Amino acid sequence: MRSARLRRTIAAGVGLSLAVLASSAVNRQARPARSTPPPAVALPAPVRPAFSVPTPRPLPDRSAAALWAPVLRAVTARAEAAANSGEVARLSRATPEGTANIVLVLARRVDRAGRVWVKVSLPVLPNGTVAWVPRSSLGGYVDVAAHLVVDLRRLTATLTENGRRVFAAPVGVGKPAWPTPRGRFYIRNRLTGFHNPVYGPVAFGTSARSAVLTDWPAGGYVGIHGTNEAELIPGRVSHGCIRLRNRDILRLSKLMPVGTPVTIR
Repeated sequence: MRSARLRRTIAAGVGLSLAVLASSAVNRQARPARSTPPPAVALPAPVRPAFSVPTPRPLPDRSAAALWAPVLRAVTARAEAAANSGEVARLSRATPEGTANIVLVLARRVDRAGRVWVKVSLPVLPNGTVAWVPRSSLGGYVDVAAHLVVDLRRLTATLTENGRRVFAAPVGVGKPAWPTPRGRFYIRNRLTGFHNPVYGPVAFGTSARSAVLTDWPAGGYVGIHGTNEAELIPGRVSHGCIRLRNRDILRLSKLMPVGTPVTIR
């Protein structure tokens, strides 16, 4: 009896041991196998930005800036900003040279009827004449930061941009019988392709006019141009126009845009 009971106890223990071993084996198979981690991959270099924010700096001095606008249609320039004011001059769309006519803008005013008027500098005699035209007769404003100063005593021309000198050269001006007029003017156009070497490779038309005589085409207007007689510069050699050596006028033509204010003193 005891032998049989002992045998059953031993058999049960062996069975339990086998079950535990079997369970352990199953658990070991179900667990993921441990593996060696992959080697670390180097990160790519950071992408270079398409642009970088520059260091802030103050805005340039625009004290020498001016505004000009093209004449879109023939218009009467009047003494005051009113439709019934006296006529000062007629402005056409084109200059005598066939380029777009432009005016220097000086001020703006709205009349009682709500109509906008613009005060402009006129290319007429007497020099320095200003008048008012309807804003609707002009095109869009163009901002110019350049300023040309012609010194009749020193016989020099100096161009500044935002108050900084960018060009200087000796010039020839009008003879005593045909003086270059003094005053405040502006560059009306830029011309090239002359058949006459007297004007050099480039010429600028100004709003200045001579009451005596000038060698500028269409008569009366003072030009700034090159010359085929560079040996006469500096000097008082012209009929009123301002002459530069050809190499100087070519250099100036790259720096001075149409609409630039001109002071002749």
